[in-house]
Amino acid sequence: MTLKYLITGATGGLGSEVLNYFIASVARSEFAAASSNAANKAAFEDRGIAFRHVNYDDPQSLETGLRDVENLLFVSSSGMRRGEQHARVIEAAKKAGVKHIWYTSLAFGGLEDTSKAPVMQDHLLTEKLLKESGLTYTSIREGVYAECFTVSLDWYPERTGTLTLPADGEVAYTSRAELGEATARIMIQGGYENQKVLLTAQDTITAREIVDIINETTGRQINLELVSRDEYLDAWRRDPRGKPREQFEMVATFWDEIVGGGLRTTHPLLREILGREPTRPADFIRRLLEEDQDYVFRY
Repeated sequence: MTLKYLITGATGGLGSEVLNYFIASVARSEFAAASSNAANKAAFEDRGIAFRHVNYDDPQSLETGLRDVENLLFVSSSGMRRGEQHARVIEAAKKAGVKHIWYTSLAFGGLEDTSKAPVMQDHLLTEKLLKESGLTYTSIREGVYAECFTVSLDWYPERTGTLTLPADGEVAYTSRAELGEATARIMIQGGYENQKVLLTAQDTITAREIVDIINETTGRQINLELVSRDEYLDAWRRDPRGKPREQFEMVATFWDEIVGGGLRTTHPLLREILGREPTRPADFIRRLLEEDQDYVFRY
């Protein structure tokens, strides 16, 4: 029996938001949830949602899980093996005869392929593999989650006094729930064959503006200080949390991309797909902190 939609990553942040929209909008006979953990089967089936085991490291699960699927939401993985895993998924989808792959990429560089950010390189490779596969695909470049602002600022509730960063610049932070809804809507609507599309908020925000919001909503008195990249990287030696240098390198690389303008691009498609204005980054972050003054992003 043909399955119209399969949603991978259904227990993750973005995939669960996509699934929520399907649950509210599509007959349950038309879609199934997928997870790398077979033990999640009962939790979905107890809610009347069909389940398939799809583990990007398990070729057998890919062979059986992608069978008779028309539209595959291919949620990107994370970690050092991402490129290898994604190549395996694309090959399995081709063998299974998947009609359309909807891949969740990132908005680094907007719609251009010029990003040098390490986190974007596997996404660019995956887009290349999709193009070369002969499969019908859509690469959805998802805006940076607004929920992640604490990661990019390396800010945590216990932090007081001065917050140091290696740079500042504009970022089109975007609500993950709105990205999930729009991704689901695009899949249901169809189209965008063999294209890259960009989903972002319509506004940007800087680190300095975020710090102002932190201070206004929580009563904290955080000062933002911009230092050289080398000075920022050296701060790991004095980090009270004992975070490794790699943490600081990750944040510095993120700001390298921002300084180059790679995350300030906005696009009207999210607004068009939602049929309403996306939440402004400033409003979203303010709301998060008003609800929880000690908010931190949890993976």
